[in-house]
Amino acid sequence: MGSTKAIKIDPKVAKYGTGRRKEAVARVWILPGSGRLFVKSASGKEWEAKEYFERDILIAKIVRPFEVTETSGKFDVYATVKGSGKPAQAEAVMYGIAKALQEYNPELRPALKSAGLLTRDARIKERKKYAQMGARAKYRWSKR
Repeated sequence: MGSTKAIKIDPKVAKYGTGRRKEAVARVWILPGSGRLFVKSASGKEWEAKEYFERDILIAKIVRPFEVTETSGKFDVYATVKGSGKPAQAEAVMYGIAKALQEYNPELRPALKSAGLLTRDARIKERKKYAQMGARAKYRWSKR
């Protein structure tokens, strides 16, 4: 698991960003450090990001804001995630990191904006309508 207790979130140093994607919500704090990533899941268990998200593509998505702004390895990340699945949670963490980096240094905004990291993906599940099977699927019509 890793020593997650080593990260102390000091409000004077840490910067915060909230990320959302589908039903996932990530509360993200970044603070100067060595590039460690920690995730606290809805169950209350703390993980290293590599152990929690497992897939390399999701880790690559999470660290993208650092690569775009050339700040890789300069910040520790502590995130709490809940809702939806792991891919949506990873995108929520990515969005939260981008917002926290912007709060840390407003000069990073153009780089983050041009990479599309400050635009929230607003696509969510469509609601089920009455007299229908689902959001769009209808019951079969029968003449007799």
